[in-house]
Amino acid sequence: MARAVTQQRKAVNTAIAWIIGLLIFFPIFWTILTSFKTEAQAIADPPLWFSFDWTLDNYVTVQERSNYFRHFWNSVVISVGSTVIGLIIAIPAAWSMAFVPGKQTRNVLMWMLSTKMLPPVGVLVPIYLIFRNVGLLDTKLGLIIVLTLINLPIIVWMLYTYFREIPNDILEAARMDGAGLWDEIVYVLTPMAVPGIASTLLLNIILAWNEAFWTLNLTAANAAPLTAFIASYSSPEGLFYAKLSAASTMAIAPILIMGWFSQKQLVRGLTFGAVK
Repeated sequence: MARAVTQQRKAVNTAIAWIIGLLIFFPIFWTILTSFKTEAQAIADPPLWFSFDWTLDNYVTVQERSNYFRHFWNSVVISVGSTVIGLIIAIPAAWSMAFVPGKQTRNVLMWMLSTKMLPPVGVLVPIYLIFRNVGLLDTKLGLIIVLTLINLPIIVWMLYTYFREIPNDILEAARMDGAGLWDEIVYVLTPMAVPGIASTLLLNIILAWNEAFWTLNLTAANAAPLTAFIASYSSPEGLFYAKLSAASTMAIAPILIMGWFSQKQLVRGLTFGAVK
């Protein structure tokens, strides 16, 4: 009897998970489907599901008009660059908070997290003026700096959580064997926290890749990533839904593919330390 109830609960949970997953995936599916329609078919009422003339014209037009690969390269440089710099800063910070905590460590962590609650528009003007004065407007370096700073609290918090699950005795044993601070972090701590570091890296790349507010306000043409590439299909004359869908599909495809192939590592890292 108990086994039957357990199986029923498992079946219900599986069904609920599938329903939620399909609901989340539907906007992506509809965007991809719309990208193969003409503009007239994209705004048809009632909506056309599969009974339309499939075309690749939108993708051809998008590439000819906007040079997708230049925006793609900008996104890669900005997201990877901000992630690498963020990890270089966050790993020592998380190490010190996890293994050498002070009286104010918890308050510092809460303060760092509270900065994520600040509306970005509240600091847009001063950051814009600073970047203009130092020549960082519409540059990849400028966006790397901004995205590193806005995502740093999340990186530190995640790494701090992972590091807390590593027994301090292991690091003490390394110190007794003569390991210095650098050796302790690089050769002992980092290899043990690879799942957590990997998931943090992947999540930060996704956050940086999808960032739109700062990329739209601090870039114009030279450093514009794929988020600006998508926004270019909104004009005073209206939205070109089919072309906008094609641009969106081309923008999210790389991150979807990366997430698909790295999902095992991402899930492993996000659950690292969840069960003792």
